Amino acid sequence: MTARRSRAAAVVALAVLALAGCATTSGTADGSTRFVAGDGSTTLLAPADRTVAPTVRGTTLDGTELDLASLRGKVVVVNFWASWCAPCRREAGALEKVYDETKAKGVTFVGIVSGGKDSLDNAQAFSRSFGISYPSMYDGDNSLVLAFAGQLPPSAIPTTLVLDRQGRVAARAIDEVDRSRLLGMIDPVLSEKA
Repeated sequence: MTARRSRAAAVVALAVLALAGCATTSGTADGSTRFVAGDGSTTLLAPADRTVAPTVRGTTLDGTELDLASLRGKVVVVNFWASWCAPCRREAGALEKVYDETKAKGVTFVGIVSGGKDSLDNAQAFSRSFGISYPSMYDGDNSLVLAFAGQLPPSAIPTTLVLDRQGRVAARAIDEVDRSRLLGMIDPVLSEKA
């Protein structure tokens, strides 16, 4: 039991450091080093290996209350982002495009804005600038991010998770996603029987 608690504490500590942007990387093409770089990995879990996503409730950038549990029955894409993150800027268009393409099929998107180095005003400006039409919750104290410190935690900004219709974490991409990578995560989950 002690080893299990130590591992859980380590995961939480890494998530806090990564999402707060406390580590540095070799940088991006634009020279920014204000984020922890993802490793570019994509993980897909078989239905038998999935765990239920944590309870996540928050206030969206427009002031509406949102509870992820209320979205059960849909495939949910959860994208962790920040306004200062260069890869988040690069992937914003792909996320919005795939959201538009898949919402009629029962897919919805939710953003979670890491509040560590971000402000609500900057997050709202980012959302307007990039034409993000799906809701994003502002996570000022990173409690929403920390809630995901389970099986497939977000470990960098950006990270994208896909939840199945039962609210279980089915897939994770660390680092920016493009349309192809995102659909490669969504389509297998969408094709599963409800």
